Amino acid sequence: MNDARQRKWMFCLLAIFVLGAAFTPYQRIFLGLLLGTAFSLFMLWSLQSKITRFVNAAAKNQRISGIGTFSRLLAAILAVVIALRFEEYFHLIGVAVGIATCYIVILIDSLVFRLKD
Repeated sequence: MNDARQRKWMFCLLAIFVLGAAFTPYQRIFLGLLLGTAFSLFMLWSLQSKITRFVNAAAKNQRISGIGTFSRLLAAILAVVIALRFEEYFHLIGVAVGIATCYIVILIDSLVFRLKD
């Protein structure tokens, strides 16, 4: 249930960034946030699916190769390379903040729902 809720928050942030890019004079910043958050959504999905596989394998006393840290790192690097290649469209700091949004969403989601219980 946590997974779906966190992805929902990410989609809401993506929608806000689309609106920000379309209706504010800060298009480059919002496009950077949008690019970084899109890659961050992939990283969140990747992390959640690897953790699920890891837990299932641990329950069956099986081994799993890892939790996909390298693929998430490559995704972040790809987002930065795209931002650097198309500097006129994407703000690099916005991309960096966007990449971090999945971890921010996980942290806030955990804090809110731990305090709620």
